[in-house]
Amino acid sequence: MQSWLRRKDIDKLTVHEEGRRLVPTLGWPHLVALGIGAIVGTGIYTLIGVGADKAGPAVLLSFIVAGVVCACAALAYAEMSTMMPAAGSAYTYSYTVLGEAIAWIVGWSLILEYSLVVSTVAVGWSGYFAGFLQWVHTQTGWYVMLPTALMAGPHAGGVINLPAIVITFLVAGMLIAGTRESATLNAILVVFKLIALAVFIVVALPAFDSANLTPFMPYGFPKSIDAEGVERGVMAAAAIIFFAFYGFDAISTAAEETKNPGRDLSIGIIGSMVGCTLIYVLVALAAVGAMSFTVFGKSAEPLALIMRELGHPQAALVIGIVAVIALPTVLLAFFYGQSRIFFVMSRDGLLPRSLSKVNPRTGTPVAITLFTAVLVAALAGVARLDEIAALANAGTLVAFIAVSVCMLVLRKRDPNRPRVFRTPMAWVVGPLAIFGCLYLFWSLPHTTQKWFLVWNVVGVIVYVLYSRRASLLAKGQNV
Repeated sequence: MQSWLRRKDIDKLTVHEEGRRLVPTLGWPHLVALGIGAIVGTGIYTLIGVGADKAGPAVLLSFIVAGVVCACAALAYAEMSTMMPAAGSAYTYSYTVLGEAIAWIVGWSLILEYSLVVSTVAVGWSGYFAGFLQWVHTQTGWYVMLPTALMAGPHAGGVINLPAIVITFLVAGMLIAGTRESATLNAILVVFKLIALAVFIVVALPAFDSANLTPFMPYGFPKSIDAEGVERGVMAAAAIIFFAFYGFDAISTAAEETKNPGRDLSIGIIGSMVGCTLIYVLVALAAVGAMSFTVFGKSAEPLALIMRELGHPQAALVIGIVAVIALPTVLLAFFYGQSRIFFVMSRDGLLPRSLSKVNPRTGTPVAITLFTAVLVAALAGVARLDEIAALANAGTLVAFIAVSVCMLVLRKRDPNRPRVFRTPMAWVVGPLAIFGCLYLFWSLPHTTQKWFLVWNVVGVIVYVLYSRRASLLAKGQNV
């Protein structure tokens, strides 16, 4: 049993062999932009429609519930990431505090999370891209639309979602070119994205009609299943739009590439979380107040649709164009996180070591980035937005629970270890994050829970047959 729970040495986390060490190039502005770029994206641009369809106007409560749970988890992340400024996020913390087998499950769940998040965002971006092409056709008469077979997966009457695949490989190319360069471009695009959301709020709020908020909670608070077999309610929506908040996890994966992790990681994680929660509540309030949720609840581009229905086609155009240009910032942030999780698991020997080589010129792990691109593009080409978002949430919830448990365990096991950032009221915040995430997991669709179980059964088999014996700790090397 001891071999299953062997742990990495916390004091040697930042010591790595030549050629497998990431280069520190990022400052706190890059991290805040990375966090906002990840958090403000598909969740508010596209999943607000999915959430409103499940909860009605009470989707506002869904955003608040998800935001509170994520805020507690973010505080735990801030403490752990500044204590352990190494790549790998929840996987690395679990490996150091809880042991290898648990770390494997967390890492395997993170692989699921990031792969599906990037796929979801790519599919969401494709929806806005299609709307933009339709606008060009309407305004100019030029037929620039792609055939349906190349614009959607089999579930939507197409064959393959080509735009989703193309944007995935474009973002992969940016990350291969260099982390700092990608982060700088990301910061510029984030500004455009925030401007577009400000335009939406300014235009939609004057159309606020309290009648659109009645009935406020048509499907109740807890998850329930309606006559059509669809999960509805405030918590059912919260379990899905939870996806919209957890981009700060990507910041913690950047710890090893941060120039001053003790200061910058906590600023990046908490700063992006607070800013984005405020933005989300304002946008959600403007959306459900301006129009009945039944109008935009099933749209692939709900914010642009609301603008068009309110008679503001130019504002809709701005939002559509910015979504096309700036949604890739979400892709970039999560794609970055995914490649770093793969990289660290490979460097630890739990995945093939050949994947963890760093390019000496760009300082980036090229092989693992390309491998990630192929995996994500395959998913994005055929997957459904709502299904893959829900499954991604399951992986994230496991990671959040693990980080919160790690924080509490270290508070007991090693109370005197220096903590650059200390989570206030840790014994309140930690349990809130843990039980909040458990409740959100219970509120996920039953199908999602089953598929998540299947994914982890496969993961345990891989660990037993390969990773347990291949890990560097199994070979007597502390990594």
